[in-house]
Amino acid sequence: MKSSAASKISYAFTKFLYCREFGIFLILILLSILFYFTSRDHSFVSQTNVETMLKIGPEIGIIAIGVTMLMIAGEFDLSVGSMLGFSALVMCWLYSKFNLNLPLAFFITLCVGAFMGALNGLITVKFGIPSFITTLGTMMWWRGMIFVISAGFPTIFRPEKTNPLFKFILVGSIGGIPLQFIWFVVFTVILTLLLNYHKFGNHVFATGGNKEAARAMGVNTDLTKIICFIIVGILSAFCGVMQSTRARGAYALQGTGAEMQAIAATVIGGTSLFGGSGTIIGTFLGSLVLEVISSGLLTSGVSGYWFNAVVGITVIAIVIMNIKLEQRRIHRGKGSRV
Repeated sequence: MKSSAASKISYAFTKFLYCREFGIFLILILLSILFYFTSRDHSFVSQTNVETMLKIGPEIGIIAIGVTMLMIAGEFDLSVGSMLGFSALVMCWLYSKFNLNLPLAFFITLCVGAFMGALNGLITVKFGIPSFITTLGTMMWWRGMIFVISAGFPTIFRPEKTNPLFKFILVGSIGGIPLQFIWFVVFTVILTLLLNYHKFGNHVFATGGNKEAARAMGVNTDLTKIICFIIVGILSAFCGVMQSTRARGAYALQGTGAEMQAIAATVIGGTSLFGGSGTIIGTFLGSLVLEVISSGLLTSGVSGYWFNAVVGITVIAIVIMNIKLEQRRIHRGKGSRV
């Protein structure tokens, strides 16, 4: 009996060690320790810096967890940065130029985000165009629309003048914890439950894993992909409004590069580039890794130009780690059957 209990504990512990999320969490801890010692006067762990990370990180992280669902379904979205920027401009124009009340303007902006996501999905599935090409085109289109509408000038956004509660809900803080991070946690929990405990999540995994087999089982793979695109569009719009509220305006280049960071966070979190595999929790941790790298380099006095280089190496290293872990899982699985 004791031997059996010990073997179960040993098996559970081994399974935990080989868990992708544990590997990402370990990397997060190691990076934090590294930057703690390399930052000037240990400023990496100062209250101001930690609060800044918890404010800025979620603006990409929330988009990244939506991109995770889409990548599990076997598709990409390169337009999230442009959708973020265009949604921010829509929100600011509705409020500043058309004097709409904030809740209504916010709702319309989310609908615009849903429309942009649905457009990506419909073009991709109805015309059989690879999502990489579809979203590359819409990325350029929406960015172009931002310049056409704004003429390159910023649009000022001061919601606190008429509705301080709106600003507080999006970018305030509770007990020293920024609400941006709380929103990040909320969306992470919701999408985790949707992906792991709802039949739609099963459809997402089946669609990305083997589309033809999923269709044979009665899964509407086209609709599943379109819904995932819509989720990404809504989350991009939400982050656009959140970022504009924090930055007090919409800017022509707002969101530029967000697509690469979102995909990097997703890949760092262990999501397969080929679809059918990934976790929301992994992406949550991957987003934190990106923000730790960015803030850690800054507080350590390293040029910000190194950020992309370090992220690139990190992505490659973690993908290699995930491949090795997957090979060990397969090997252990064969061994257990023998």
